[in-house]
Parts: sequence; structure tokens; C-alpha cells
Amino acid sequence: MRESKNPLIKLFFKLWDIFMTREVITYLISGVLTTVVNWVLYWLIVEKIGMEELSGNAVDWVLTVAFAYAINAFWVFDSKFIGWSAERKKILKFYAARLLTFVIEEGGILIFVKQLKFNGLMVKAVLAVIVIILNYVFSKLFVFLKKAE
Repeated sequence: MRESKNPLIKLFFKLWDIFMTREVITYLISGVLTTVVNWVLYWLIVEKIGMEELSGNAVDWVLTVAFAYAINAFWVFDSKFIGWSAERKKILKFYAARLLTFVIEEGGILIFVKQLKFNGLMVKAVLAVIVIILNYVFSKLFVFLKKAE
């Protein structure tokens, strides 16, 4: 099938080879795990405890980013610990990148949940896709640089 003369099939396998690497697959798995952590925390904090949506999302975010750093640093990007100074820089970069996607998520919640009255969990689902893609790009190009290690 890989030797097909059909250009669409050839393109499919070329894209498959480019995107189906160990790093991308583990990132997708960790993204799903992080999203589950994010949604469960959001649900607990906002729906069960009753905290206001934006404040609850902020608390949820801090906890979720700590989980995401651990799983991304040591499993997805196989980042080596070379000392606290270097690790602190990576953590700060990671939080800075995640802060940008947090602002995007908060803006989405503000507009679609608070102002337009869309379902909060549905909005979180759509925003999660956008956030996962942006977080991978930032982690790959800004935080976990192999040459920096």
C-alpha cells in the first residue's frame, strides 16, 4: 500500500511518517492525560465546590501545569536534569508558554461562557484542542531544546 501510485495515499504515508514519531505520540497521550486532569479539576472546582468559572479555571490551571511539566519534561521530551539552575529556567519558560495559552483559554471562557452563555464544558473541549497544539509548539521550540541541554 505504501508503494501506491495514488498521490493521496502517498501523501498520507508521508505525513504519517513525519507526524507519527515517538515524541508526537507520547505528546498526544500526555495531552489527553493533562486534558483529563484539567477537566476533572475544573469540574470539581467549579461544578462541585462552586467557585466562579474564571477563578476556578485559574486554580485548575496552576495545578494542571505542574502535572503537565512533569509528564512533558521527563516522558515526552526526555529532558535531562542537569542542575537546578537549568531546571528552573525550563520551568519558568514552560509556565510562561502555558501562561500565554492560559490567557487564550480564559479569553475563550470569558467570551463564550460568561458573555455568550455557551456550555462551559463544551467550550473547554474546543479550547483544549487549540491549547494542546499551541503547547506542543511552544514546548518543542521554546522550552525543551535538545541543544540547550
